[in-house]
Amino acid sequence: MPETTQPATLSASTVAEEPSISGLLDWTLLALPGLIWGASFLFIAEGLEALAPDGVTFLRFIIGFLTLSFVPAARRPVSPGDRGGIVWLGVLWLAFPMSMFPHAEQHVSSALTGMLNGAVPLFATSVACVIARRLPSLAVVVGLFVGLSGAILIAWPSIGAGSNSTSGVLMIMAALASYGVAINLARPLQQRNGALPVVWRALAVALVVTAPLGIPALLNARWSLRAVLAMLALGTLGTAVANVVMAIAAGRIGAARASATTFLIPVVALALGVAIRGEQVAAVSVIGGVVCLVGAWLIRRASLPAPVK
Repeated sequence: MPETTQPATLSASTVAEEPSISGLLDWTLLALPGLIWGASFLFIAEGLEALAPDGVTFLRFIIGFLTLSFVPAARRPVSPGDRGGIVWLGVLWLAFPMSMFPHAEQHVSSALTGMLNGAVPLFATSVACVIARRLPSLAVVVGLFVGLSGAILIAWPSIGAGSNSTSGVLMIMAALASYGVAINLARPLQQRNGALPVVWRALAVALVVTAPLGIPALLNARWSLRAVLAMLALGTLGTAVANVVMAIAAGRIGAARASATTFLIPVVALALGVAIRGEQVAAVSVIGGVVCLVGAWLIRRASLPAPVK
């Protein structure tokens, strides 16, 4: 005989536990993309042990595209009028900047590359002001000045280390400028079509663009188990999963709050580069990284809507 069921009752502890679980999920969604993207620069450095730079970029797109292909939401149709914008996104958000990073890491450390990524909000905000044809507020100008000062401090030791290091820094800056344009291009596309369908199609574009240089590099790879694992992590986590989680986070907690995950990228890249690869980072660069993050935080704070009273 089945047991008689009693009416369910909620204890005070159960009621108190539900918000904490929801809050923990929100924090996890917020932190995970930043942790993954911060580790991506380590994965790139490990992948370069087996592949030429263009092969690293091409293979991460293959793995990322195939991974997202298993997510049904990524295959939803998009507006025909947005297809041209998605093509540009594939170039400016994926193909060009993600090709620059492996080339740059042949000249500068993965830690420095990740730290300089803390300057992405500076480029994104500057491009947004140009597109809107209006001057930024004083608070944003202060944030831009602080962030730019930090970026200069990060790069300063490498610029003084010789032409190779300088070229690496310039490649990273070119990638960040491309991100600044792409982020402003991506926002309306994602709002109209959803993040995952846009990212999946942009990855397809990036695959086509990087194939001419990527295929020969892939055919001449010298594989090791460590490099294989690094590339699988870079493609699956850095190129696919992080974008999925970021889209979920933006839906749950809002795009502005979700964007705070980028503050983790320089910290994670620095910690992993020093701890795992034994990279040396000048003290002035670390200080610059902190200053750059402060500038990014000031910009984000100035950009948030005022609270309703």
